[in-house]
Amino acid sequence: MSFATQTGKDQLVAKHDDDVVICAALRSPITKAKKGGLAQAAPEEMLGVVLKAIIQKTKIDPKLIEDVSIGNVLPPGGGATSARQAVLWAGIPNTAAVNTVNRQCSSGLASINQIANEILSRQIDIGIAGGVESMTLNYGAGVMPTKMSDSVLENEEAADCLMPMGITSENVARNFNVTREKQDAFAAESQRRAAEAQKAGKFKEEIVTINYVDDDGKERVVSEDDGIRAGVTKESLGKLKPAFAADGTTHAGNASQVSDGAAAVLLARRSIAKKYNLPILGKYSGAAVVGVPPNVMGIGPAFAIPKLLEKAGLKSNDIDIYEINEAFASQALYSVEKVGLDLAKVNPNGGAIALGHPLGATGSRQIATALAEAKRSHAKFIVTSMCIGTGMGMAALVVNEQ
Repeated sequence: MSFATQTGKDQLVAKHDDDVVICAALRSPITKAKKGGLAQAAPEEMLGVVLKAIIQKTKIDPKLIEDVSIGNVLPPGGGATSARQAVLWAGIPNTAAVNTVNRQCSSGLASINQIANEILSRQIDIGIAGGVESMTLNYGAGVMPTKMSDSVLENEEAADCLMPMGITSENVARNFNVTREKQDAFAAESQRRAAEAQKAGKFKEEIVTINYVDDDGKERVVSEDDGIRAGVTKESLGKLKPAFAADGTTHAGNASQVSDGAAAVLLARRSIAKKYNLPILGKYSGAAVVGVPPNVMGIGPAFAIPKLLEKAGLKSNDIDIYEINEAFASQALYSVEKVGLDLAKVNPNGGAIALGHPLGATGSRQIATALAEAKRSHAKFIVTSMCIGTGMGMAALVVNEQ
């Protein structure tokens, strides 16, 4: 079913054989690039371990998996080789097709939306979506093309697509009066929530332990996120120097961390999931994408979320959990305030400021985190959203059935 035929709370909660359902959603630990636990792990191995865990958890016959879509932003060659390698190594036969998706920070969600649409249009019955990023290996490498058109760059918005994202964060803060104090308070709360969740073991259900051999031949066992910092306060963050402008408000403590990690989601048509006795965690009910000015690219969720809710026939207060990517505190906080969301519902276990943001994986990671929290809290409606480089936003709706 889709928004065209299924809107409003009662219809969205109703179960139909043609629904796209989520059968599993898992992730690796998210660790600090260059110096974290997964810094020496190859992306195809990180992703492959998560895919193996999906198969093991659901007991699906890998031969039933028809297509795999992986969000990947930075690797050379678009990551196509690494994705295919990970899929084959995980035990999924070569009869399953594979592609990579790059819609920048929403790549892991765009992959889910692609597989869901293939199921809705009956191209496939079962597929896996996900994302992976080793920012240790690839962040900054070959990001800029070697040649660019001067004629195209005469267009102001085309030129703005090259603007460093930290500067776009400063533009959001300045243009919409998001103060340094508010940003630091938001960032500190993200760290507090994540630290409390980690201490309580809340992430264990969604995390797959990664075992790998590092460059020195030593076996590494990585089972927890390592970017979370307990004890951070807005006062301690207030001592950090701005990173992008001398008089700016964005700094290392109120922006997302550069990270390594992977995540994956198994999707199926409900009738097929029932046929093969696959677990059903929730229903994927659709998504919305929007464009916004590139020089304030972070405001994407402020427009993607209302578009999504309008299509679904819901109001903002109908949603129980919002997972909004914290690329920067300025843009996340602006989006929350613009849409009029209750902060208590937003990233209840912290966001990317605390957990990290492995670009291609985040969209899938957020689904895993939100569904695990929904199971604990018996939440029903979940919205996940993020801003996208060059000026876009994406949001998706999931109905929890656990």
